[in-house]
Amino acid sequence: MALAIRLARGGAKKRPYYRIVVADTRAPRDGKYIEKVGAYNPMLPKDDENRVTLLEDRIKEWIGKGAKPSDRVEKILGKAGIVEVKARNNPNKGKPGQKAVDRIEEKKEKAEAAAAAEAEAKEAAAAAAAAPAPAEEPAAEEAPAEEVTE
Repeated sequence: MALAIRLARGGAKKRPYYRIVVADTRAPRDGKYIEKVGAYNPMLPKDDENRVTLLEDRIKEWIGKGAKPSDRVEKILGKAGIVEVKARNNPNKGKPGQKAVDRIEEKKEKAEAAAAAEAEAKEAAAAAAAAPAPAEEPAAEEAPAEEVTE
């Protein structure tokens, strides 16, 4: 049986309250637990002493028996000085997803195409301005058609 020290949610809708419990990992989040070892009320200000309450001796005992704290509980226990939180490194966390990368590339291609078209238009305008305009030749006036007599 694998044990976890984790949060069990209580409270009303939009008003969370969490119990810090020791439970079997197979049990549902808010279901049956072995022992309540603390509480966490995120609705209270961060400097309030009642925001987190812990039974430190019971938590240390359960950790000694092999209970693993969840990520969030590990952070809470680390701030209380009960466990040492290891620094984590996830280099892929800040990278954009595949769709975002595709959108960025598409936007870059459109910008390059627009810049190329603009440069081509400027070159054509410069070439037109540099070439001397052909002088207009006077239009030849049409001579009246000769009458054909028979």
